[in-house]
Amino acid sequence: MTIIVVGIGADGMAGLPETSRDELRRATVVYGSRRQLDLLDESVTASRRAWPTPLLGALTSMLDGVDGDVHVVASGDPLLHGIGSTLIRVHGADNVAVLPHVSSVTLACSRLGWAVQDTEVISLVWYPPHTAVRRGGQAIVLSRNGSTPAELARLLTDTGRGDSELTILEQLGGPKELMRSSTAREWVARSPGEVDDLNVMAVRYLPDERRFGSLPDDVFAHDGQITKQAIRAATLAALAPRPGELLWDVGAGSGSVSIEWCLSGPGCRAVAFERDEQRRARIVDNATVFGVHVDATFDAPETFEFTPTPDVIFIGGGVSQAGLMETCWQKLPPGGRLVANAVTVESEAVLAQWYSRVGGRLRRFQHYSGDAVGSFTGWRAAMPVTQWAVTKPDTT
Repeated sequence: MTIIVVGIGADGMAGLPETSRDELRRATVVYGSRRQLDLLDESVTASRRAWPTPLLGALTSMLDGVDGDVHVVASGDPLLHGIGSTLIRVHGADNVAVLPHVSSVTLACSRLGWAVQDTEVISLVWYPPHTAVRRGGQAIVLSRNGSTPAELARLLTDTGRGDSELTILEQLGGPKELMRSSTAREWVARSPGEVDDLNVMAVRYLPDERRFGSLPDDVFAHDGQITKQAIRAATLAALAPRPGELLWDVGAGSGSVSIEWCLSGPGCRAVAFERDEQRRARIVDNATVFGVHVDATFDAPETFEFTPTPDVIFIGGGVSQAGLMETCWQKLPPGGRLVANAVTVESEAVLAQWYSRVGGRLRRFQHYSGDAVGSFTGWRAAMPVTQWAVTKPDTT
């Protein structure tokens, strides 16, 4: 018994290759959204079952009581942010076969003359609109529904990206295909009317202010409670982000480490623990400007119990707080990484004790900046930072 996922476009059965049409014609049960099922013609005689809500339960039980193969229709390429990937996770790759159609991403790029390999793909189907904010480059953004373009246009405008070129492509590949272009700012000022729920957005982000490497302090909103750029670069090197990992940023201040962590690799996300309410709000604002996935929550360790298990923990504040290091160490899974920075003698003493107890690497950073001394220039020292980095042994 196999689940066969057939990708279909807005042009329906007419746009399918013969192999896909044959699969649907022999089907006995076909699952899909109501819109996708309505694209099937009378040659498909199978029982048609619209996805219920919640969806996950239906995916788990869809083979129950069924003799033979089960078919699914999905938009475009089912493996590009689609149901195909979810079905493989639930049932295993050996039990799912995918017959892809041309994706909406490829269709959109073909309309605009964009090279697909130079274009980022962002899905807002399950993620909030701010995760599609960028400081340069170009992307095809998959919409949740017809209201998504207006939401993204407003966010781009509010975050200083109002000159971004925004193209909305509706019903791609179908007889009702429509393409409309403007700047994000123009879209906000005078909306062109309703947008079909089946749409994608092509965005060229302007102005292009991409920077590679550690970001300057002044691109973050902060009240002085920020890991400075030079130390942040050393901290990110010690944290060593890997794709898809979750960071706990304890004593997050402005959230600069969380944001740089999320920017460092695909799927990287962070939880920022900060006791000050204004700073938490500032973390949210900074994350929105950079379009990254940072959850700002209350003080540590009180909220640890309600937070997913981290892959990595960074402690930028509160090292000397009674019990904090112990709790972080307990919550860190075997093989997880922990990095802690200290600027006070009391915090340094805590890190020295932990270094003696479990090992790791202990380092001290001191940097200077040139500053005016009358009509001359002299060196002004920043506060030294002691850093402890360790990987939790599998045997702990």
